[in-house]
Amino acid sequence: MSGLVCYWRCFFVKIVPVILSGGVGSRLWPLSREFFAKQCLPLTDKEYSLLQQTMLRTLALDVAAPIVVCNEDHRFLIAQQLHSIGVKKSTILLEPNGRNTAPAIALAALESIRSQSDDTLMLVLPADHVIRDIAAFEASIKQAVELANDNALVTFGVKPTRPETGYGHIRAGENFSVLEFVEKPDLEKAQAYLDSGDYLWNSGMFLFRPKAFLDELSVHRDDIFQAVHNAYQQRSEDLDFVRIDADLFAQCPAESIDFAVMEPTKKAKVVPYAGDWSDIGAWDTLYDYADKDADNNVLLGDVMSEGSSNCFIRSESRLIAAVGVQDLVIVETADAVLVMDKNNAQDVKKIVKRIKAEGREEHMYHTIVHRPWGTYQVVDAGERHKVKRIVVKPSEKLSVQMHHHRAEHWVVVSGTAKVQIGDREILLTENESTYIPVGVIHALENPGKVPLELIEVQSGSYLGEDDIVRFSDWYGR
Repeated sequence: MSGLVCYWRCFFVKIVPVILSGGVGSRLWPLSREFFAKQCLPLTDKEYSLLQQTMLRTLALDVAAPIVVCNEDHRFLIAQQLHSIGVKKSTILLEPNGRNTAPAIALAALESIRSQSDDTLMLVLPADHVIRDIAAFEASIKQAVELANDNALVTFGVKPTRPETGYGHIRAGENFSVLEFVEKPDLEKAQAYLDSGDYLWNSGMFLFRPKAFLDELSVHRDDIFQAVHNAYQQRSEDLDFVRIDADLFAQCPAESIDFAVMEPTKKAKVVPYAGDWSDIGAWDTLYDYADKDADNNVLLGDVMSEGSSNCFIRSESRLIAAVGVQDLVIVETADAVLVMDKNNAQDVKKIVKRIKAEGREEHMYHTIVHRPWGTYQVVDAGERHKVKRIVVKPSEKLSVQMHHHRAEHWVVVSGTAKVQIGDREILLTENESTYIPVGVIHALENPGKVPLELIEVQSGSYLGEDDIVRFSDWYGR
């Protein structure tokens, strides 16, 4: 048993992990998309996503059931990823829209008090951080527990290893006091901060009692507190999710916890963390963190390099050959290729913005789109047709629906399909097919114990995903 687990049990400290998973991560496009964000990707580990790694770090500490704050579009994917690592009991709070970290943490604090009581401590962790030094992580939390039990609002400051312009800094004093929060510095100031030894990187991780945080929020930003409280009071439960009232939450100002609470409060404390840590925010950060070959390259997937150096090259679906190039990021997916100077990593957002402005979909979906019932992949598309490969998980069912503008042909490749077409219900097996005319109510279900795979051919005047009228749905969409 780890020392921290024993410490908690001996002193009856109950810690609730709060995982903030509301971001999209557009600087990590084309891997990160709006409907499959960076925290759900295995960016630094072959098996586990950033979200799963964050959760597994807390499970190793024997904590209470976690709270995850995320947006509507990611809810099923996040629930699936939690279940796959053995997290069967969790609360998933759905933000109707992003309002930054102060409102998100306030929602979690209200939920923690309701479900766990105020005797708990909230360990707030962003879902996109990487920490491999678990012993150092535990040691910092142990120090923070003692402070948080005295109603301090504790943040964790990472001891810097280099001058860093991409992180905010905290000037630390004696007895864990916070002397100053500093925004992202220029290189000259970052070097001075490093040389002084008085500054820590602002990690965005926190430990405090939920009531202590809410009390300080009401003192310094009562407008945020009241808006969040009102929206939370009108919550509803949907399957494994807690939905927050969208209209009331929209009235909440958007603000970070640093500006709303940590900077103005007199209860802030900072505990230093001296272990391995990275905030995976952009491709250059991922390059800095990853292991490199003899030419200082990070080569992932089907990649060949000749005479290239200092590059990050990642292939998802085909061979990338790089010859005589330096300082590049090359990332390939089935529908997009990013090539950029590693020093321009922050400018990926500009490309994503242009994709949105031109009405394209490459910022939203991969070619394989995840749904709660399984996946679909667009394999061909034209002006009046679209071909999809659909995989339905065992015992799952698509919504009962109809389309105004398209007809559909379904051909079963493997497995068994239960199909509703109007008033008829039929079973289809391998190499059998059916046709759904425009405007006919229909549904698809996999009644078997193996995945159902079929090919769908759409034809019609409009083939957008928004041409779906749902009549009933297992997943509350």
